[in-house]
Amino acid sequence: MHFFLQELVNGLTQGSLYALIALGYSMVYGILKLLNFAHGDLYMVGAFIGYFVIQWFGGSNGLSVPVPIVLLVMFALAGLGVGALGVAIERFAYRPLRNAPRIAPLITALGVAFLLENTMLLLFGASYRSYNTSAFISFSTGIHIGALQIDIVRIMVIVLSIVLMLVLRVIVNRTSLGRQMRAVAADREAAEMLGINVNFTISATFFLGSALAGVAGVMAGLVFNQVYTLMGFTAGLKAFAAAVVGGIGSLAGAVLGGLLIGLAESFVTGYISSTYTNLIVFGILIAVMLLRPSGLLGRVQLQKV
Repeated sequence: MHFFLQELVNGLTQGSLYALIALGYSMVYGILKLLNFAHGDLYMVGAFIGYFVIQWFGGSNGLSVPVPIVLLVMFALAGLGVGALGVAIERFAYRPLRNAPRIAPLITALGVAFLLENTMLLLFGASYRSYNTSAFISFSTGIHIGALQIDIVRIMVIVLSIVLMLVLRVIVNRTSLGRQMRAVAADREAAEMLGINVNFTISATFFLGSALAGVAGVMAGLVFNQVYTLMGFTAGLKAFAAAVVGGIGSLAGAVLGGLLIGLAESFVTGYISSTYTNLIVFGILIAVMLLRPSGLLGRVQLQKV
């Protein structure tokens, strides 16, 4: 029983990260019908920002300020910095192609992904970097019941992910910006005629989605320690699968899909073998697409004629 609960917590931790990244995919697709394949690399940039913040404050073994302040600065800079990067990408890479055939922004998104990966590779090299989290956060703190070990970092990741998802839900459903986002997603031309600043709304959507990916990158660094320039490719691919499984364009679907993919990974690794993780994860994607093409919580899109 303890092993099952341990794998459950591991799956929820990984699934929370996938859900945060998948939310960005769904938000951008919902408003622009664009598959932003560069989104996974924003997660990688966020992880590197967190790493350099730790070095800025003296390194994991000699932090010059209290740990809560370091964590706050890491999350704030990763969120704001990656959010701003997402806005810049939208402004200079996607906005000029907004009225182009769909294949053009799709190929551009792939180009931006390779640009980010190789820029980071050129600047910081291919070597792995470690947060060395255990040096400044005690893993003995948390929930320990027999063989069940839930450290404080995993608890923080799950709780903070839930808080961020709830905040995003409030923004989308209860604020003026959220109403504008939903209006632009429903009909961009009609929203513009109603006086909504479409460019600002789309930029705000990119900022929110990218900021969540940046924060998820810091969380991944804290939980798994290692960060490297290609870490965004696999995570982005699985988060995209999560968004599609849940129903791309649906925020609730992105969360559900992320948790399902994370739990599937964890239980397959724990009970079968990590060798078959990707096989099962993408097998789930194929099965859902065959049985329910719109995703678990997605709605069939009506085509304008």
